[in-house]
Amino acid sequence: MRGYFAEVRRAGFDIGLSAGKLTQAMVEVLSRLPSEASPSKEVVVQRLGLLGQMSKTRDTDAAWNRAKRQVVREHPARFCLEGKVLRWASAREDRPRGKLSTASQRKLAALAAKEGMTPDELLGRLIVSWRSAKR
Repeated sequence: MRGYFAEVRRAGFDIGLSAGKLTQAMVEVLSRLPSEASPSKEVVVQRLGLLGQMSKTRDTDAAWNRAKRQVVREHPARFCLEGKVLRWASAREDRPRGKLSTASQRKLAALAAKEGMTPDELLGRLIVSWRSAKR
């Protein structure tokens, strides 16, 4: 099916959708994605339907890279970005944080337990409050 759409694009027909709109659509799909599904580009493009199939590969790749960063900023409690890989935050609760010492990790875990949340949720809230206080 994708080959058919490639032929249609070569013939001069294009969906005429900007990369920004494609990014917004991907973020919307990611925010509605059930936790059982993998947060991968293939799943998101499949859920975009005809819009994802008609988009050029270079546009899809660029929009995916922007959508990953945007969804992590907007939903830090649900998603985390490890290098270039988008993962569910709940699946990675016990991961070691690279820039925190062991003592700091213990203190963060203790504070999160005291507040009744995971360390990722606590960090997400701290970052959001820091950003809002900075403005």
